[in-house]
Amino acid sequence: MIATRSRLLLALVASALATPALADEVQVAVAANFSAPLKAIGERFAQDTGHHLLISSGATGQLYTQIKNGAPFAVFLSADDSTPAKLEAEGAAVKASRFTYAIGTLALWSPKAGYVDGEGAVLKQNTFSHLAVANPKTAPYGLAATQTLAKLGLTEAVAAKRVEGQNITQAYQFVATGNAELGFVALSQIYQDGQVKEGSAWIVPAALYEPIRQDAVLLEKGKDQAAAKALLAYLKGPQAAAVLKAYGYRQ
Repeated sequence: MIATRSRLLLALVASALATPALADEVQVAVAANFSAPLKAIGERFAQDTGHHLLISSGATGQLYTQIKNGAPFAVFLSADDSTPAKLEAEGAAVKASRFTYAIGTLALWSPKAGYVDGEGAVLKQNTFSHLAVANPKTAPYGLAATQTLAKLGLTEAVAAKRVEGQNITQAYQFVATGNAELGFVALSQIYQDGQVKEGSAWIVPAALYEPIRQDAVLLEKGKDQAAAKALLAYLKGPQAAAVLKAYGYRQ
């Protein structure tokens, strides 16, 4: 009888060790440009830890407003480094939890093959009718696009042709649906496994805009959540790094 009970106890212990402890859900606010990579990372994260992600994406500025208004997010993956720092200073994020999880790349893209050349000459030719850009006030990739146009001396030349999306996803959709012939997008939206998935693109030189340092931070609502902390640790690991590289990000 004692031996039987011992074997049962050992079996229960082995089962517990084989199952991820306290598997939970993590509510994540993520900048629109990183939603697809995060979904890919989330699948690996779930397999490795048992935790699952509940993802809400949007423009960084909009997500900031939601967080300040009490949205139940545990982790924030921004498209810049200033917004997480601001949340930290305001007491809405856990101090010393912030780090750069990715460095984004801006691209000029058209779904039409051969339309955008490798030097972005189509901008100076200015024969297009519409140029999609994300809102520079709320979307860091939109700010990078306006900085690029300014560096190229094209701000006034294309001003009447700009169509503005609320975030980088909407800017991409303007181009993808043909409402704009071309537009500035996040490279991650058009890039996979080391190449542009369709159409033609110019990868904008980093010297034309300020670095898009995308910071992650643990929010106050997630400070006691083991799953939230596990996600932040996972973003620093090799599994996440492989996904970042596939989508054209740097670390």
